[in-house]
Amino acid sequence: MPGSSDSPAPPAHAFPDLVDVDALLATGWKPYPFQQFILKIHSRCDLACRHCYVYEMADQSWRSQPRRMSDAIAERAIQRIAEHAEQHKLPAIEVILHGGEPLLAGPELISRLVRGVRSAVGAGTRVDVNLQTNGVRLDRSFLELMRSLEIRVGVSLDGDAEAHDRHRRFATGKGSHALVSESLRRLTAGPYHQLFSGLLCTVDIRNDPLRTYEALLEFDPPTVDFLLPHGNWAEPPPFLDPASATTPYADWLIPIFDRWYGSPVMHTEVRMFREIMRLLMGSPSRAETVGLSPVRMVVIETDGSIEQSDILKSAYQGAARTRLHVLTDPLDRAMLHPSIVARQIGVDALSPLCRDCDLLSSCGGGLYAHRFHPRTGFATPSVYCRDLYRLITHIADRCARDMATIRGTA
Repeated sequence: MPGSSDSPAPPAHAFPDLVDVDALLATGWKPYPFQQFILKIHSRCDLACRHCYVYEMADQSWRSQPRRMSDAIAERAIQRIAEHAEQHKLPAIEVILHGGEPLLAGPELISRLVRGVRSAVGAGTRVDVNLQTNGVRLDRSFLELMRSLEIRVGVSLDGDAEAHDRHRRFATGKGSHALVSESLRRLTAGPYHQLFSGLLCTVDIRNDPLRTYEALLEFDPPTVDFLLPHGNWAEPPPFLDPASATTPYADWLIPIFDRWYGSPVMHTEVRMFREIMRLLMGSPSRAETVGLSPVRMVVIETDGSIEQSDILKSAYQGAARTRLHVLTDPLDRAMLHPSIVARQIGVDALSPLCRDCDLLSSCGGGLYAHRFHPRTGFATPSVYCRDLYRLITHIADRCARDMATIRGTA
């Protein structure tokens, strides 16, 4: 059960604990400064989604977090971000307002943080701000605030009413699709459409893939992120048997890829597919889900704790913890944390099985959190290994056929 004593404990003497940061630095390796700062401005949510990694999986630290980031912590977070940007002469940074549900923090804190960061960083650093919301509270007053502050807005939507309400419900059991759809219609209309950054859809293979995709397209999203439900070797994702040769998630995604790729009109950008195609063509990945690009993000929790990606909360209690805090530690100190270093060293962080794989550069071991195994830590292939192999191979074959056709007609 989530949060029970049966949750897997951190493995002893396993990766990334074995990363020798001093030895790496002695070779001339240097950590990459952070470019993306995720601010957890509210630790609670107004939905009770069944598939939520924050509230329903191994790490239950949200229970002891302050509900809302205090003004004092907000001010210190602003200072830490500004000093990091100045120290490393960053031309651009991204601030992501996150939760829980960030709109619960209220307009005053949102405005304080956004104006504060933009005022604190030097004139040579551009600050892009995004907010990820479940959409329930996204009324016209919030949209006016987002427009005045130039905040782009991403919304979580899992498809049509049946698909979305399967998981994204209120504590009463009532579905949220009707409210979210109403919010999306406001967001995508008139002066607010320019704020819309895209949709995040958590995959449930019980939902029809093409019907889900079409339901997302109804809102004309600039991008769609299909999120594989979080799981690992200790707690596999729903309907996935790691010992089986079946590939249920690839089988679900492939019809969407074929529909998206084969369309004469590009209706939206599907991030997972585009990143795989970029990698196959030799370009670096811009997302942590695939590829070997160094991860350059850090999380600041509502209490001021400096953490790794909160997705790691799906692995075990304390998996995202660094024991650093904005009141006492600069963000540069987090750059040298072994777990953060492990996500910047590429191939050296992968298991022998991954290093020997013919899809090494395009897969990159998959999402870091999905690699966790109680015995070996994160030095393990993704629990989605077979699905990723099938999906990437399908995309590669489809693109290769088209390139062969182009060459044949040239």
